[in-house]
Amino acid sequence: MTKQNRTSNLSFLFLALVILLCMNWIWQLNSREDRVSYAELRQQFQQENVESFRFTDQHTLEATLYREVGGSKAVRYQVYDFDVFYRDFHELVEEQSFKGIIKDYDYPPPETTNWLEILLPWILMAVVLGLMWYFLFARAQGGMGPDRMAKFGAARTRGLSDKDKKVTFDDVAGADEEKEELQEIVEFLKDPKQFMSLGARIPKGVLLVGPPGTGKTLLAKAVAGEAGVGFLSISGSDFVELYVGVGASRVRDLFEQAKKTGPCIVFIDEIDAVGRQRGTGLGGGHDEREQTLNQLLVEMDGFAANEGVVVLAATNRADVLDPALLRPGRFDRQIYVGLPDIRGREEILKVHAKGKPLAEDVDLRKLAQGTAGFTGADLENLINEGALLAARKKQKFITMLDLKEAEIKVIAGPEKKSRVIPEHERKLTAYHEAGHAVVMHALPGQDPVSQITIVPRGQAGGMTISLPEEDRSYLSKRYMEDEIVALLGGRVAEKLCLGDISTGASNDIQRATSIARKMVASYGMSEKLGTVSFESGHDEVFIGRTMSQGRSYSEAVASQIDEEVRRVVDEACRRCEKLLTERRAQLENVAKYLLEHETMEREEFLSVVEGTGEAPEA
Repeated sequence: MTKQNRTSNLSFLFLALVILLCMNWIWQLNSREDRVSYAELRQQFQQENVESFRFTDQHTLEATLYREVGGSKAVRYQVYDFDVFYRDFHELVEEQSFKGIIKDYDYPPPETTNWLEILLPWILMAVVLGLMWYFLFARAQGGMGPDRMAKFGAARTRGLSDKDKKVTFDDVAGADEEKEELQEIVEFLKDPKQFMSLGARIPKGVLLVGPPGTGKTLLAKAVAGEAGVGFLSISGSDFVELYVGVGASRVRDLFEQAKKTGPCIVFIDEIDAVGRQRGTGLGGGHDEREQTLNQLLVEMDGFAANEGVVVLAATNRADVLDPALLRPGRFDRQIYVGLPDIRGREEILKVHAKGKPLAEDVDLRKLAQGTAGFTGADLENLINEGALLAARKKQKFITMLDLKEAEIKVIAGPEKKSRVIPEHERKLTAYHEAGHAVVMHALPGQDPVSQITIVPRGQAGGMTISLPEEDRSYLSKRYMEDEIVALLGGRVAEKLCLGDISTGASNDIQRATSIARKMVASYGMSEKLGTVSFESGHDEVFIGRTMSQGRSYSEAVASQIDEEVRRVVDEACRRCEKLLTERRAQLENVAKYLLEHETMEREEFLSVVEGTGEAPEA
């Protein structure tokens, strides 16, 4: 049990104890017998039933009365809390009917008032209400104490750790142009007079846009480390709360902190959580998120000056951001942080391999060549997985074999060698993967085959891995048509060699259909429909905006698009069937090797398809 849980349990026990004490005290008050009214008191004195009495305070009289039993008044008993004030009793003594009866009694006025007895119930009630308020309201906010509740509207900013303060542009590899753009921000924060003398102003905001894992957050840390100024980091989701107005309050507090720290860099990670386009909410336009965005717009470019405060933000969904947030004066610059090229990947690998014992056979250049499409985070993970594999084997150095195995693991996941697979499924998987590999090799524009395996990885029963030899910025029509043919290689091989088809090709068919639809509807690559784009080509959907947009083409055009997509896929299927029929012997030999050895490297594959036509001995 944690310390917080123990404290919470003790608080509950204390609250229960206080409530029980209050209930007991109230029960005792209500259970007192023989509470006598003022009229009954007069009657007791007139009947001479009072043996003695005294005042305990200004409004409580305590008396001992006789009780008649068997014709005599020998029995005594106590009576408490007569509802009579001392001043009223004094008037009672002066009444003619009581003269000679009460004067023989000693009834001095009370010297003090018992304030404790008077105030105790109110004090206990206040304590109970206070504890109930704390447990019902404060604990609903995640167990916040009084100090945190007072700062509920404060921005939850985070500064740089001692390690992050040492991050500079030297630690950022593969982003030379991005660093050049941000270098101006650093120089301005260091020496603003140099720019102000020429009438230049510092950019108020810089938006870092790019796929996840490309180093946007690392670039922001490097800017702060290079400039040596204050750094406040916050996530876009930290602004959004259940309670109305909290987000806007936190935005105000964030910029107030930045002004006090200035010059300062404010970094908002995943800004799309709070900066989405207004008017697209399904529940209406005046929600808490939009109020928070409005306050952010005012703080970045309103009447209040933010001298020395630069806002850096990162997102991978710039298309959903509000246009008012992207205009000059708020985010003056948008820097695209894309996937690194081969030189950038090699530099990133060198950064992450620094301090790790690498074997002499490790060639980072070759490793970078086969990791096209990897982000900086993927490359860091690759080096780390390689180190873990080497440690698992009790090695003193990380070998190239470890890094290549880690590369496949990052792409497809770990091998599942313990899974028991029926023989007919192994045979089907072998022909399926052999079909992919033979078709890829037959198409000159496709990436070379690196490895074929029928050992399950992740959700796949087997896979054919091809690694590009060069980076591609654009895809040609011929390349996309060949890619569809390669994707259909598994399905055609199953039908050709086994006379049956399986669900194992479902993902291949989905990918092939998606490529064909983009070619026809987005890229204008259909001769029948012409050079016209009917769809955006984005896979992701922004529901708030997409629902309000109608389709920009008719039902007749939609039918033509479907026909063209089918024509492209059917034509690719016929090409694939022709290729595999002509290379039936290669297909059989590759499948035979896979059934015997389960995994086939590039050298063995080339020996089969380009050599004697027979599978080599392992």
